[in-house]
Amino acid sequence: MSLPFRLDPSRNIIPAPRDPTLWPAFRTQLTEWREASRAALQYDDALYERREFAWAASAYACYFLMIYDETFYDVRNRRYRIDELLADGAREFGGYDSLVLWHAYPRIGVDQRNQFDHYRDMPGGLTGVRDLVRGLHARGVKVYINYNPWDTATRRENRPDADLLAEIVGGIEADGIFLDCMTHGGAEFRARLDAVRPGVILEGEGTPPQAQIADHHASWAQWFDDSEVPGVLRHKWFERRHLQHQTQRWNTDHSAEIHTAWMNGSGIMIWENVFGAWVPYSERDRSLLRAMLPIQRRFTALFSGEGWTPLVPVEQPDTFASLWNHGDLRLWTLVNRTDRAISGESLIVPAAPGERFFNLITGREVSPDLHDDLATFSATLPPRGIGGLLALPADQVTPDFEVFLAAQAATNARANYDTTTPRRATHTVPVKSTPPAATVPPGMIAAPVCWKKYLTTQIRIRECGLYDATAIEELPFRESYQFQIRDFTRPVKLSPFAMDETPVTNAQFAAFLDASGYHPAQSENFLNHWPDGNFPAAKADHPVVWISLDDARAYAAWAGKRLPTEDEWQHAAQNGDGREYPWGNGLRAGVCNLGETGDTTPVKAFPAGRTPAGLYDLCGNVWHWTESEATEGRTRYAMLRGGSHFAAQGSCWYVDGGPRPASFTTKLLLMWPGLDRSATIGFRCVIDLAAQP
Repeated sequence: MSLPFRLDPSRNIIPAPRDPTLWPAFRTQLTEWREASRAALQYDDALYERREFAWAASAYACYFLMIYDETFYDVRNRRYRIDELLADGAREFGGYDSLVLWHAYPRIGVDQRNQFDHYRDMPGGLTGVRDLVRGLHARGVKVYINYNPWDTATRRENRPDADLLAEIVGGIEADGIFLDCMTHGGAEFRARLDAVRPGVILEGEGTPPQAQIADHHASWAQWFDDSEVPGVLRHKWFERRHLQHQTQRWNTDHSAEIHTAWMNGSGIMIWENVFGAWVPYSERDRSLLRAMLPIQRRFTALFSGEGWTPLVPVEQPDTFASLWNHGDLRLWTLVNRTDRAISGESLIVPAAPGERFFNLITGREVSPDLHDDLATFSATLPPRGIGGLLALPADQVTPDFEVFLAAQAATNARANYDTTTPRRATHTVPVKSTPPAATVPPGMIAAPVCWKKYLTTQIRIRECGLYDATAIEELPFRESYQFQIRDFTRPVKLSPFAMDETPVTNAQFAAFLDASGYHPAQSENFLNHWPDGNFPAAKADHPVVWISLDDARAYAAWAGKRLPTEDEWQHAAQNGDGREYPWGNGLRAGVCNLGETGDTTPVKAFPAGRTPAGLYDLCGNVWHWTESEATEGRTRYAMLRGGSHFAAQGSCWYVDGGPRPASFTTKLLLMWPGLDRSATIGFRCVIDLAAQP
């Protein structure tokens, strides 16, 4: 005899049948599959039983935190903005249970610092990060660090990555590791973590094999597609305490992810700053999370327990419900799959004597229509909205529960179902012109005359977006050319200017320090290549590096100059005629530093690589800071030009290295000087020239 419905457990979300008459068979097969799978694997839930890991089952809201986010670190006042960050999360989303402290990508590879160095070079070093983590713990928030297994071409430490991860986890007292691009970690991860700190969990970006659920307490549910009728998360059904964080990071409609989390008692990855590109939640989706998360936290015993019944009968079409039982409690989670409001009778459920019923979304007690032993409930679900009905004995309506209801009512009062995608304006730091010089000073060369022209700029389409971090239509994964180099042509207007013949050298920068007494307010990694604060004599004529954008600006101001805009830099490097490289077309030996020595070279080492006008060292050797700093209030960045001697090979996730064409630009996310300073970034200056008659 053929089955009325055949389960497909190969999918991350097990699809549900459309026909409600098949739902009992669906539930039966789910139960049979679970029992058979656990038996076949000889499943051992010992790690879930350990008290130190219990937190993972209720960490529903995980916040993806870019360390470059301006709401995280206040570079002006030199402090982590913990309270402001968490207050914003509570106000906008209903609070965070954990966060991923994302550190390296998309700027790793600009120099030899590896992924672990990016944590070490955060403000305050590992001690400062540890204090940050302790502050988050004091406020009830757990912290993940991130592991990039593809980082194999930066600085090597001759130690296994698992050892280095354990060292970071122990040093900063982290609670978990997010395994970037991995489904799961090996046994060595679990052993090393248990040795340094109790209760540290592993969470894969990909879906872990069923056998790994036993030692991976959480996983991302990324790009999971649900069936028309809400399906069942395979791993959550298999192990009710395994938490999955739904995320589709380039989407501007997150209602499907929220529905999956609500129907499955699982979590959400709240992710708006996507590697430096701004992809905000709508007001509707924020409102849904604010209503949902407090309920999940309060009733974790239901959502992580065995009393889960998917797809119980609902009276309205295109609305669906799950039932959760624990002791005397019953909780129904409902979703509206349509873009219209649905009102009327929603649930008909058995009623027990003395039970009281509450709409958990509105925070109000509700009175059903009673007939025999059945209670009929009517409700209104907003477009793509959610509902929550709780039944509990009257003696369990405690003062604490009434406080919870009042908070839910206040949250519901500010619900906003606007689905407009918020936008943010990008602000560029204004360029401060120098007094126009009548003649070109020694050591500088006039750029070819240009009043107005079109420049074609090349940029690799990366996840940090293009020039405008707020332009959602430019996001890379909306197109088929992700990580390819693309051309963008735009009109520019350039006034006369002259540029330094070479990048600023160590000797020139030393003269600036001696004459000005300059000392940066934040000196971490400042001139890191100068032993005891003195540049090596052999590198007097090498470009100065390990300086921040503000360090470069300070030198330029002292010299009566400024930094070039990236348009000015490109125009000068192309000699005004659109050439590929400063010397002409084609990259070849003998024209620039190709990285053979693994270090910088003298700024005039390659006379064959000059522009026809006589500008040296515009390609390879070091990247050049340009006056291109911009922000949309969440991510600061600047454009680098020229390429450098260093190139991290092997992964598209790295910043482009090596010599780069004159038209090529790369977007460097900025955090604070200690991390922004680099062994591969220098600068040169320009001045404005008086217009010729």
